[in-house]
Amino acid sequence: MAEQTWQEAVAEIWDLFKETDAKFKETDAKFKDTDAKFKETDQKINQLSGLFTSQWGKLIEALVQPNALNLFRQRGIQVNHMFPRAKSQLNGRSMEVDLLLENSDEIVVLEVKSTLRVSDVNDFLADMAEFLEFFPRYKTYRVYAGVAGLDIVEDADRYAYRQGLFVLKVVGDGIVQIQNDTNFQPKDFAQ
Repeated sequence: MAEQTWQEAVAEIWDLFKETDAKFKETDAKFKDTDAKFKETDQKINQLSGLFTSQWGKLIEALVQPNALNLFRQRGIQVNHMFPRAKSQLNGRSMEVDLLLENSDEIVVLEVKSTLRVSDVNDFLADMAEFLEFFPRYKTYRVYAGVAGLDIVEDADRYAYRQGLFVLKVVGDGIVQIQNDTNFQPKDFAQ
């Protein structure tokens, strides 16, 4: 009888192991399903974030554009043509400029950000180093550049100023102002 009780106990334990194993497999499947749902949710959040960021950037560009020609004319750069989102492709690479202002011998290239950071200024300076490669028609022009933002953090405005960039800021009621003082000498990126 003791032997039969021992065999029954082993059988019962074995059944419990099988049941536990099945529950682990079921839980593992639920974790995988939950993980897939989390990844799908993350992807949707990233898409919405990108959409919001790009729409916010377009809003800032829309605030800067109407005033840009007049702002630079007031600074003595008599630009009279404006080209939003100017694009160029070269050898499989491309460059897009948020706003390009020009006259017959000067241009101003503007990068517009909702939040302007030092890293944005550095990225823009790298783009400006290649600008004439992508837009060779401006090789004989004086090429000025500037950055614009609604929110300027990390002293990006001071950094941009020291790099020879104009700094435009959206202030109250959608008014855009050039933040550089009257002593500012912009860098000519064609030299």
